[in-house]
This record gives sequence, structure tokens and C-alpha cells, in this order.
Amino acid sequence: MLKLIVDENIAFAEKAFNQFGNVILLSGREITNSTLKDADILIVRSITNVSKELLKNTGVKFVGTATIGTDHIDLEHLKVNNIYFADAKGCNAYSVAEYIVAALLNLAERFDFSLQDKSIGIVGVGNVGSKVTRFAEALGMKVLLNDPPLKRNGENKNFVELDEILKCDIITLHTPLNLNGVDKTYHLFDKSNLNKLKDGAILINSSRGAVVKNLDLINAIDKKNLKVVLDVWENEPDFNEDLLNEVLIATPHIAGYSYEGKVKGTKMVYESLCKYLNEEITFDFKLDTPPNSILHFEDETNIESALNRLISKIYSIKNDDDKMKKSYIMNMQERIEYFDLQRKNYPIRREFDNYSIDSEKLSKRTKDILEKLRFKLFI
Repeated sequence: MLKLIVDENIAFAEKAFNQFGNVILLSGREITNSTLKDADILIVRSITNVSKELLKNTGVKFVGTATIGTDHIDLEHLKVNNIYFADAKGCNAYSVAEYIVAALLNLAERFDFSLQDKSIGIVGVGNVGSKVTRFAEALGMKVLLNDPPLKRNGENKNFVELDEILKCDIITLHTPLNLNGVDKTYHLFDKSNLNKLKDGAILINSSRGAVVKNLDLINAIDKKNLKVVLDVWENEPDFNEDLLNEVLIATPHIAGYSYEGKVKGTKMVYESLCKYLNEEITFDFKLDTPPNSILHFEDETNIESALNRLISKIYSIKNDDDKMKKSYIMNMQERIEYFDLQRKNYPIRREFDNYSIDSEKLSKRTKDILEKLRFKLFI
């Protein structure tokens, strides 16, 4: 019988994977070389660093990550040692894009500005960034795109240079973490680039913590009066407590934590494992309709304020921020444990396309926005 070591935070982990053998669920940080000694299959999320050292002298022949990023995986080592690899690219792209919408609407209401009057620069236009683009355009924003790899590959999206992005009112980051090379993103937003931002600009990072140099960001927030939203942090879960006190919205790497995103991640790795083992796909990942899935909505002059209230019924980014900021008064060890605990016990969050809008009358523009945000219209 095969032995599978699986991160306990992976949705349906035991139910889906017990078809293949004995499933051992562990915290991602508890997965070590010793726990893998007699394992055949390893399935992780982003907090487990799958390195040469982790896999040394083990029998692991399949590694899956139920995430879109792979910077925690030594892909070259897997290739050299003929270890099959599966990821879940795109699984939680809508979840992250909806997180960005929630953050933008929250800030627009808090600081009394209209998104229609703002430019947004999107750095990284892959699975996530392309969806953020569609949502931002639906909200009437001026959208600028930067993605050097896609530009080199001939994608026709009117890409601009990073210096143009830095002039935008809002910048949101959706790149992988590349430590070196022509497309290096490690500390892409360092002192030099942060100082080029507009005074009062909004910076959102939901990609990888080290895309922004956190120590430089603390100084830039004060110097440039930046409004910052951070879902990812350098050295998480041991993040910088001073930075936590400076950002407007802080969350513990949960932008992609919608229920659908988690389940899609499991499904993609499950299907890859079925292919690898030549097993039949038997597990049904179908999800039930959430309770209270019909939401009443009335058109208003300030459509963004109305949208903020609507989306807050589905996902309150303020609640996540409030919980995260409780850790400011904790000591270092308590903060580290609390960061992981928030992720482990994260409440079920459903994506927008699960909800129908009940309204007596909606303007054409409002209908268009709601449909492009993937709400169903029930009018």
C-alpha cells in the first residue's frame, strides 16, 4: 500500500486521496525529511519547502502542490531524479481577483474616491492578473499592464514598461517569485522603485512577500504616504511587526483561500495523481450551493459604495484585517503561531459566481458590472 504525506490544510485531502493508499495528514511545517522516509507520495501547499534536503534518501516519486506558485519547489531536483510533479496553476485565480476587488472597494469608501477616476497598474498578467484586469475594467478603471515574459512571447496586450506602471494611482502585483534571471522579481519593489511611486499611491501585494522589500516599504509608506494592502510578507510567518502597524489592510496569505480555489487545487493534483498511477477518477468534487445565495441589491448613485456593501456580505476583508492586526500586541512566537492558525481555521469563503442578485431595477452599467464580476442576475 502506498503511503501519502499530505498537508492537512488541503481541502478534501483524506477523502480524495485515500483511494491511493494510507494518507497521513500533517501541518505543512511538520513535513520533514524524517516524516518522508517511507513515503511514496508528497502533496503540499506553499509553506513546505520541497528541497533536495527534504527529499534526500526518501522513496518519494510524486510531488504535488495544491497551489498556483512553485517557488517552494526545487523543480530541477525533481527533474534530475525523475520525480513526477503536479501543480495547480490557476486554481485560485478568481479568489485572488475577488480579494483585489474587495480591497479596492473598501479603500474607495474609506477615503472617499471613485475607482472610475483612478489608474491601476497590473504587474503580472497571467492567470490572476488577467482576471484582475477584467474586473478593474468592469469597474471603469484605466488599466495598464506589465508582463515582460508575455510581451516577449508576442502576447498582444499593449504592455507598458514598469516605469509607466509606477506612475499609476494603484499598483497590484501578481508575479511569481523569481530569485534571479532576466525576469527576476525578488525585491522588484525596492527603495528605488518604491520612491518612484506617486505620493498617496495604493500598493497591493498578493503574490509573494519578497517581491516587495519589506524594510524599504516601511520607509516608503512614511515618505510617500502610501496606502498599502499586504496579503503576503517576507519571511512569513515571522513577518515584520512594524510593517503590520503601517499597512491599511493586512491579511495572512489568504487572498487565494476561497473554498472553490482550495477545492480546485485538490482536484487538479488528484487528477494528476490518477494519471500518474493509471487510476480511475472516482472522487466527486461537486460543491453545494451556499446558504443565502440570493442577495438583494438596489442601484444607487454611488455604485461603488453599494458594491462594497454587497461584497462585504460575501467576503469581509475588514474582518480578515481586524484578525490579523490582533497579532501586533503578541510576542514573536505567538505571532508566528497565530499567522498559521488564521490560515488553518480560515472560514469558508465562496466565490462571486455562487450568488444571484435580486433587484427590481438595475441600470445597464450596474448590470454590466455585476455580470463581469460573475454574479448571476435574478431580476
